[in-house]
Amino acid sequence: MQRGKGMKFVGDSRVLAPSERKPMYPKDYSEYPGKTEAFWPNFLLKEWLVGAVFLVGFLSLTVAHEPPLERIADPTDAGYLPLPDWYFLFLYQLLKYSYASSQYTVVGAMVIPGLAFGALLLAPFIDRGPERRASKRPAATAFMLLAIAAIFFLTWQSVATHDWEAAKKQGMIVEGIDKDAEGYKIYEAQGCISCHGGELQGSAGGATLIDKGFPADHVADVAKNGFGKMPSGLFTGTDEELKVLAEYISTLKSE
Repeated sequence: MQRGKGMKFVGDSRVLAPSERKPMYPKDYSEYPGKTEAFWPNFLLKEWLVGAVFLVGFLSLTVAHEPPLERIADPTDAGYLPLPDWYFLFLYQLLKYSYASSQYTVVGAMVIPGLAFGALLLAPFIDRGPERRASKRPAATAFMLLAIAAIFFLTWQSVATHDWEAAKKQGMIVEGIDKDAEGYKIYEAQGCISCHGGELQGSAGGATLIDKGFPADHVADVAKNGFGKMPSGLFTGTDEELKVLAEYISTLKSE
């Protein structure tokens, strides 16, 4: 502004006046049916609806079926075989094979899953076609079908080959184990817990002592003289302690 010249205003033609501004409507894709659609609200609404259906179904299953609770965790039970949830069973089965277990555990736990999920992540970059039909996107479809087939097969193998009877026994909730009882204190003092576990369910090669149905005399004889893989001479207590221990073990029952 110069003295005596008045004030001059400069306008920018790139900025639209309020009366010329148009509302932000999604683009009309009616000319290209089946090719694409507006992300909001068309695509996002479909995703929300599908997600809601699966969420309601999953919640219904959790309400209808009680969780298979097991006994309290026993850190001294070295023979316990944990079983992962169903969505990790395929990885659990993979670790049973010779090429993915023992000294090759890294291969089964890291290398093979890493390659599989890496292939799925690379699928959109390998097959960059605009088509939405699975038949016209062979690479992405092949990757997905192979992954689904592998997951289903490994999950089925894990369920079919698992020893469910042994798993039921090792995780069984036991009723009547009173750890304050004199018999349990003798059981613990004699070191029986190292082979048979803190819940008497068996560990480190020791057999379970629940629901055996053996009379007290037989239990006392096994504790003193051994049986099978159990050597003799392990019990070093008095005859009175042996009697209390045998009566305690002979009365143990599961639910």
